Amino acid sequence: MALTLYTNPMSRGRMARWMLEEVGEPYEARILDYGPMMKAPEYRAINPMGKVPALVHDGIVVTEVPAILSYLAESFPQAGLMPEDRAGFYRWMFFGAGPLEYSVANASMGFEVPRDRRGMMGYGCLEDVVATLAAHLEGRSYFCGDRFSVVDVYVGSQIGFGLRFGTLPSEPALAAYWEGIKDRPAAVKAAEIDDRLLAEKKAEHA
Repeated sequence: MALTLYTNPMSRGRMARWMLEEVGEPYEARILDYGPMMKAPEYRAINPMGKVPALVHDGIVVTEVPAILSYLAESFPQAGLMPEDRAGFYRWMFFGAGPLEYSVANASMGFEVPRDRRGMMGYGCLEDVVATLAAHLEGRSYFCGDRFSVVDVYVGSQIGFGLRFGTLPSEPALAAYWEGIKDRPAAVKAAEIDDRLLAEKKAEHA
């Protein structure tokens, strides 16, 4: 069962690599540079958006990070990454892909939603999103139930990134949650691989 990840170490592909390491199945990673490589016809035949990551599994193409991670959780149930709480799975995966993703992106770009128009945005404001996450994670180790799942790879990665780069405030509940999952062996291994690739790319241009 061939798994191929198209990625770049400076992309959301880092989440997909972490998930693949958690799954534990052999996979090939093809590193694409930004620019012509991602926009080439050969890659656009896989992902017409010309962006990474993309996953190919025995000829089946999956794009978009939450879809890739969810697909892997369902395709390899032996890894135990699909939570029994399916309602929680859907709720928080879509929360990550919707309110969390877009509130952080808009705030990072300097887009501030006027207070009287927050109801039009779906997520309201970043403060509401952070408060919702913090309230859910208070006293919890994982998003769904009492074990680590695909939701923690996806939304956990977003929280970790946000805390590291200051796009999310250092709320105690978020910081404690991230501290509890960041040193998982699969997370460490995936980060080491991508960090090494980044260092090699930097050395090439030195």
